[in-house]
Amino acid sequence: MKKIGILSDTHSYWDDRYALYFNACDEIWHAGDVGDIDLLQQLKGICPVVRAVSGNIDHGIVRRVCPETMKFETEGVKVFLTHIGGYPGRYSPGIKKMLTESGTRLFVCGHSHILKVMPDKELGLLHINPGAAGVQGWQTVRTIVRLTLSEGNISDLEVVELTKRAFNIL
Repeated sequence: MKKIGILSDTHSYWDDRYALYFNACDEIWHAGDVGDIDLLQQLKGICPVVRAVSGNIDHGIVRRVCPETMKFETEGVKVFLTHIGGYPGRYSPGIKKMLTESGTRLFVCGHSHILKVMPDKELGLLHINPGAAGVQGWQTVRTIVRLTLSEGNISDLEVVELTKRAFNIL
């Protein structure tokens, strides 16, 4: 069993609540638009396993160390992680074919800054866009997602809403 924390579109913004909400996670996944590489280092301070893809605003070292897509399997669940992916019924060009060919059960993407958690019954997968965790952009509510993977199952999915302004939790 693994607890997973998912975020996207931080645009270099760090919020101490990432540590609060992800401290019990076994892995953290970042679906692109990381911004500064230091943000990934801070996430690794919370959890040693951080998987991240690059987004359209990423450049330099982030672009060099984070691929555009990531396919992997953990706890019996095939995962596809990318930044620009669309959503069921409106996937970005080529995404549906990649999802089908890889046998993906959990598809995670970012980019839109809009939280979406929805099943794709045609492809037999769960689509998650965690929304935007950073303050850059037009979103009024910042969001992150937590879930559990175990023996091929996805469970305990939770959306955490963050206010626009960070607060001191101590």
